[in-house]
Amino acid sequence: MVIGIIGGSGLYELMDLEKRHEIKISTPYGEVIAEKGFLIGKEVIFISRHQKGHKVPPHKVNYRANIYALFSEGANYVIATNAVGSLRSDLKPGTIILPDQIIDLTKNRVYTFFDGNFSVKMRDGKVKEGVVHTDMTEPYCSKLRGYIEKAANSLGIEIKNGGTYVCMEGPRFETPAEIKFLQIIGGDIVGMTSSPEVFLANELELC
Repeated sequence: MVIGIIGGSGLYELMDLEKRHEIKISTPYGEVIAEKGFLIGKEVIFISRHQKGHKVPPHKVNYRANIYALFSEGANYVIATNAVGSLRSDLKPGTIILPDQIIDLTKNRVYTFFDGNFSVKMRDGKVKEGVVHTDMTEPYCSKLRGYIEKAANSLGIEIKNGGTYVCMEGPRFETPAEIKFLQIIGGDIVGMTSSPEVFLANELELC
């Protein structure tokens, strides 16, 4: 089992990664620089979404390259961290949330691998190609969320399993009127990076 980890704002490297070494992964969408190693005995591939020093803004992240790189390197699970703002008064700063739904309000991103010319061989040997319509009933994997929740509970870390992430274009923050709108439509947290990341992972059947 290989675990892909995408670090968001504030998480630019995994300090406890053993036998770490940098790798360059070639993809149809560009080259990705990642770190490979072991964390508690599990093989891990780590990608810094914004690169060290926070050099890449959210609307310019090469999401397709990152997700394809993890897929091509054999990742089965993808854990992605996102710095977010709260849309609810009961979700205080520092709260850790495992969202189960997303509302995408971004504007200028590439949201799919399946643009009519893409072809990929999946883990089970089947080929996906052409135009593919991916089910997004469960955008965030419940199995993986369950694993993370169980691990957090065993360590005494408070965590909330479930919530709706609203993804905005960025890099600016939202106006008060926009925040009110996001609350009305059912958002719990707001950020700038889960779309199209979560959709692309689903297209390649990554939990």
